[in-house]
Formats: sequence, structure tokens, C-alpha cells
Amino acid sequence: MRRGATIAVAVIALGVSGVGAYQLATSPVEEVARWREIAWPFPRDGWPAGRAFRCEGACAGAELYVRAKRGFCNCDSGVADDDEVDRVADVDLISPRFAAVALGEEVGIGEMRGRARRYDLDMPDGVHRVAIGVAVSRRCDLFVAAAQGRGEASGVQRAALVFLETPEMKTWLTAALDGK
Repeated sequence: MRRGATIAVAVIALGVSGVGAYQLATSPVEEVARWREIAWPFPRDGWPAGRAFRCEGACAGAELYVRAKRGFCNCDSGVADDDEVDRVADVDLISPRFAAVALGEEVGIGEMRGRARRYDLDMPDGVHRVAIGVAVSRRCDLFVAAAQGRGEASGVQRAALVFLETPEMKTWLTAALDGK
């Protein structure tokens, strides 16, 4: 009887500690996706250059391009639909031959809300890539991000959004939207 009670207590204790450890563990994307800053690869256009990053680890080879577009948003409704994401998210800078593969979804970065959409890209060298376009707004300003890679679109999107939520990126994003 005593042995059975001891085993039951041990099983319960291990179960509780296991659940706690699972809840406190970082997600696999956070553990294996490391982003390194690279040079902005696109020619100048009507907007200031942004920042570019290349992923090492689970999303190896994926690239992320981010920038602020001040005064370029519907001040009342923000990013209202997928057509707006198609127009503003800079996916066309990666390749002018892109096609949406699904309806977009609502996303948030910090306190900003907007939409993300997945695309197929045909690169100029004939290689096929996946891409994600993200557009979120704050008042009359936009923050846009475009990510592209060889992997699964959902994995590229998850890794990019986790990175955009880091304190460093949220600080930079706020400064960029404030014109600093």
C-alpha cells in the first residue's frame, strides 16, 4: 500500500513538473531561427530603404525585408484587405511574378494590427520560392515586411513574425514610424 502511494505521488509530481516545463519552454521556431542583418538588396524607390535579414537555422536561407512607410495608410481603417497587402508589402521587390496562394489572415506586431498573406514567387533565375507579405498600421503609417524562402510558407511566416516581435525589432519599428 505504501509503495503504491509513493509511486502515485512520484507520478503526479513528475506530471506537474513536466507540464510546467512544457509551458515555459520556448517554441522550436524561437530556438532554431537566428536572423542576421544583411545589406538592403533593392534599388532606391519612393520609400526609405529598410533593413534586411537572413535566417540561419531551421529557416535557413529565408530572407526578411522590413521598412516603414509613413503617411501611406488609410488613417481610419488601417490595412483593411488582402488587396492592400498585395499593393504595399514589397513582395514585388523580390519578384514581379508573384501570386497569392490563399486568403490573408489578421496579424499583429506589438500593438499594430494588419494582415499577412502567402505567395508563390517565380524568381528571375527560374527558381520557385514562397513569400509572405505583412502590412500592419499605426495611425496613418504602415510597417511592411516581406519574407521569402525555399521552405514551407507557414514556417517562414512563423519565424518572421516571431523575429518581428523581439524587443530589438519593436524598438526599431517604433523609431522608424516616428521618423527617427
